[in-house]
Amino acid sequence: MRTIRDPEELLREFGISRPEQIDLEAIAWTQNARVQYRHLHGCEARIIGAGNRAKISLKPDGNPRRRRFSLAHEIGHWQCHRGQTLMCQSDDIETGSTIGKLPERAADRFAAQLLMPEFLIRESLRGYNNRFDMGTIRAMAEDFDMSLTAAAIRLVERNTLPSFLVCHTPKGRKWFTRSPKVDQRWFPMDHLDKDSLAFDVLFGGGPEDRMLRASGADAWFDKPWADEIPIKEQTVRIYDDVVLTLLVVQDERMLAD
Repeated sequence: MRTIRDPEELLREFGISRPEQIDLEAIAWTQNARVQYRHLHGCEARIIGAGNRAKISLKPDGNPRRRRFSLAHEIGHWQCHRGQTLMCQSDDIETGSTIGKLPERAADRFAAQLLMPEFLIRESLRGYNNRFDMGTIRAMAEDFDMSLTAAAIRLVERNTLPSFLVCHTPKGRKWFTRSPKVDQRWFPMDHLDKDSLAFDVLFGGGPEDRMLRASGADAWFDKPWADEIPIKEQTVRIYDDVVLTLLVVQDERMLAD
């Protein structure tokens, strides 16, 4: 049985010590996957494999960071789902909308760990005094050449600080993810409460939050005693009609056992 390679193992073999040294095309080549850029119809990226060799096709246009994550995503498929032909739609890559789509979620996780490995995250965070907020996430997205969304998902899911990341449009919650430190019974409500600080950013034309601000869990969670629980929140706009909110948990009643 073929052993799935750990992303950090691949990076250490290359002697990577800084984010800018992560050369995805070189990594793909060492895994017998050739990268080509071509116009694709109906998908964002595609991988076709036969035996021990694969061809990864990417759209040549669009956002360079999204294209970079797409390549890491396809390398993830090659490691985790070899033997399958997979065509990845735009919503299947980097968006956080892959809950329930196990192959895509696995490839996204592999890509995030390949682009933002734990040993480099720890070093980078020290440069920001281990502060965890959207300002740090935005700066680290620049450092690691990733989108704000992809970097935020990676940092929330690394299981060091209990937190949520929630994406909303005017139609309601688009997706969310949580730290493994948070009890899985906590689900953000589908629609933004008017008492949430995020409501004004999305619907009132308010400015992005410059820092984490104190809030109440009852503005985010439909629990009878949520009004007793303090949280901190910070919302930024990723598109005109899409906002991303970081919720930092401050009460042990929300933590996993």
